[in-house]
Amino acid sequence: MRKETNQKLFLAIIGIIIIAISIALGLKVLLPAVEPQEEIPSTYTETPAEQPAEQPTPTETVKPKEYVPVVFIGKNANGEEVYKIVKREYDKDVDGSKLRFAITSLIMGPVQTEKVNGIYSEVPTGTTVLHVYDKGDSIVVDLSSGFVYGGGTDSVYKRLYQLIKTIKRNTDKPAYLYIDGKQADVIGGDGIMISQPLSENSIGE
Repeated sequence: MRKETNQKLFLAIIGIIIIAISIALGLKVLLPAVEPQEEIPSTYTETPAEQPAEQPTPTETVKPKEYVPVVFIGKNANGEEVYKIVKREYDKDVDGSKLRFAITSLIMGPVQTEKVNGIYSEVPTGTTVLHVYDKGDSIVVDLSSGFVYGGGTDSVYKRLYQLIKTIKRNTDKPAYLYIDGKQADVIGGDGIMISQPLSENSIGE
């Protein structure tokens, strides 16, 4: 009787084992296999996208400044009246003829900062530059008639010297003064005679 009981127990255990194995095999068939994930090393760093190299900025050519001398009148340290040379910044690409620019600057007169320092001009307000001709071997400076009238003889002398000195400091070519399109030999209400081409000795005292 006891032997029969042991056999039944053994068979029951075998049955349980077979059922367990069957269940395990069934689950393996039904469930998909899980792939192992690749781990990224902790020292991994992302490489940034390559940036284009910066192109060097081309060095701009700085044009040196150029100045032209213009002659006005002022006083020296002793209070004596003298001719004063001032400089005007000049750009050929903007201002064109250097001599015309100098004469135009003379006709326009001193700027405010120069006036504050006692610099003035005897060139009458309203004078205009009609033409400045470069004939190759000589220069013609044609001014309006306003240049020769008003202010008295002393003033006419001074404005003529201002003009002559300004011209001579801006060209080596012989220059001739014209008034309203005609060569000037006698100017001013008092009939001041001048010789041409213009020079420091053109005006008779």
